Amino acid sequence: MAAIDTLFQSARLADGRIVEIAVNGGKIVAVAPIQQSYGSVRETYDLGRRLVLPGMVEGHIHLDKCFIGDDWKPHRPCTAGFSVRERVTFEKEHLAGAKPIGVRAAALIDLCVSHGTTQMRSHVDVDAEVGLRHFEQIVAAREAHRDKVSIQIVAFPQSGILTSPGTADLLEEAVRAGADLVGGLDPAGHDGDAAGHLDVVFGIAERNGVGIDIHLHDGGLQGISEIEDIARRTKATALSGKVAISHAYALGEVSHDVVQRTAHLLAEAGVAILTNAPGAHAFPPVLLLRDAGVNVFSGNDNIRDSWWPYGDGDLLERAMLVGYRSGFNTDDQLATAFDMVTANAARALGLTGYGLTVGGAADFFVLDAEHVQEAVVARPKPRDVYKNGRLIARGGTMTAAAA
Repeated sequence: MAAIDTLFQSARLADGRIVEIAVNGGKIVAVAPIQQSYGSVRETYDLGRRLVLPGMVEGHIHLDKCFIGDDWKPHRPCTAGFSVRERVTFEKEHLAGAKPIGVRAAALIDLCVSHGTTQMRSHVDVDAEVGLRHFEQIVAAREAHRDKVSIQIVAFPQSGILTSPGTADLLEEAVRAGADLVGGLDPAGHDGDAAGHLDVVFGIAERNGVGIDIHLHDGGLQGISEIEDIARRTKATALSGKVAISHAYALGEVSHDVVQRTAHLLAEAGVAILTNAPGAHAFPPVLLLRDAGVNVFSGNDNIRDSWWPYGDGDLLERAMLVGYRSGFNTDDQLATAFDMVTANAARALGLTGYGLTVGGAADFFVLDAEHVQEAVVARPKPRDVYKNGRLIARGGTMTAAAA
């Protein structure tokens, strides 16, 4: 074999094998039994038979909203039950006095990466009030931190589309300026016109060749109707595999027969479902959807912001919470929870060459656990995190190389 940049020795994979991982140019060029012959090796790491897992994939986060890196801001409850519109109003009031987005986003990125996240999808507010200001600052953060984490951006109409004049044009402008996906928000419940809202979202996606990720909190049969409409629209376009519905609470609120019917529509259309098993909300039945062929993935969503005060950016913690709330106990079920923050999320994000495979990016983290099941239930620390073969975090602290 030709010369390589880095050789990682005594790496224990999820299947129990002890291997060497050879990396060159940030890519994995060999995963092989120990004592292979290589050309010159610039650097060698002995991983001490610790468990090596692919870098985790944050499927849903809001880098522009968090107060990580800022002063603590007490949560302000809605006046009469949960209201998206009221929460948005509170959020805008809080953000008006917050530190700059770049400062807060950088702090949250470092927190997530220190736990083992190497890829993420961030929804970023675009509306008539903020225009593209949030988007432009997250684009700058994406570039500034690209050696630590790879970031997809969703242009997210937090204030609605039809009820926020000018937002449709801003969404299209954001996509043309580098947003990877176009978002949506409760087409019926928030905008009051499901068909009109989805016409805008799918129109922008088709014209610009980007994916879609829609926030859908609408519950009951109304929410199911919207989910099935999204599936039908996806199937009728070339967007199969490029559409996700985030939250989809309705799937956890209706009868088994209705969920089963909707699950088959989602699977046929290639629409993925994101859930973070939030708080006291009903959420989609993960195993039922999985068994029907739907790609179900996860993410932290809001972290210490105006929506809720929880979260530390650790996707193993999120996998545990999904498993705990879903009643996952068997090894197969715990592996499913892990897949939701790794392989499933990578598939939802359209990542190629993901995982500890030859030709893929050398993105992985190392921890003391016997297997992925223990990683999910125990969330052991400290962890070492590598991006493109470079050590970027150790023991919860970013390294000089990351800086």
